[in-house]
Amino acid sequence: MRAKTTWLWWSSGKDSAWSLHVLQNDPRYDVTRLVTTVTDRFQRVAMHAVRVELLRRQAAAAGLDLLISEIPYPCPNERYAQAVQEILAEARRDGVECMAFGDLFLEDIRAYREGLLEGSGFEPVFPLWGRDTRQLADEMIAGGLVAYVTCIDPKVLPAEFAGRRYDARFLEDLPAGVDPCGENGEFHTFVCEGPMFAGPIPVQPGVREERDGFVFGDVVATTD
Repeated sequence: MRAKTTWLWWSSGKDSAWSLHVLQNDPRYDVTRLVTTVTDRFQRVAMHAVRVELLRRQAAAAGLDLLISEIPYPCPNERYAQAVQEILAEARRDGVECMAFGDLFLEDIRAYREGLLEGSGFEPVFPLWGRDTRQLADEMIAGGLVAYVTCIDPKVLPAEFAGRRYDARFLEDLPAGVDPCGENGEFHTFVCEGPMFAGPIPVQPGVREERDGFVFGDVVATTD
């Protein structure tokens, strides 16, 4: 069976990273590129607020090409849809067959992504779809994934959660009702180590700051 050429939409966080791990072990798919949208004003991943330098280090650790599409801040839906179509046009030229996403259970987000791909000829793939998120969180941590929390919604989590390592203690400290994988937007992460990478990406937590109604915990690359 020939593996289908696949691009993975990459947020820099744990769900897209674990999706890559799952796809790397699935003979039906051959992931050849990571796709990321970055705000042109800040040169960071939207919501995750991860620096472009760290995105490039992740792609290098995964041994994959990285396609960065710059979008404005704030980004109207029409402009985002345009960026997606530009990405799909490049994928079509490269003979890509599948587009993979790290979504877990939000039906409206999946429907939105499938709508953007409708009529494009690309097969949408959701490697983690429908997984129990607590079991998935435990599996990721036990499997060697190391991540830091880069953004939290202060309406549901104390500010101190920003910048913390995503580990068993973090999960234990989550308030009732907060999804263990943050699928409802409670928090976002950056992955610096895991089975999807050839080796760890040396980083350290940076400053914590509040803006636009969220609390961000910066992550900074180190030399060691």
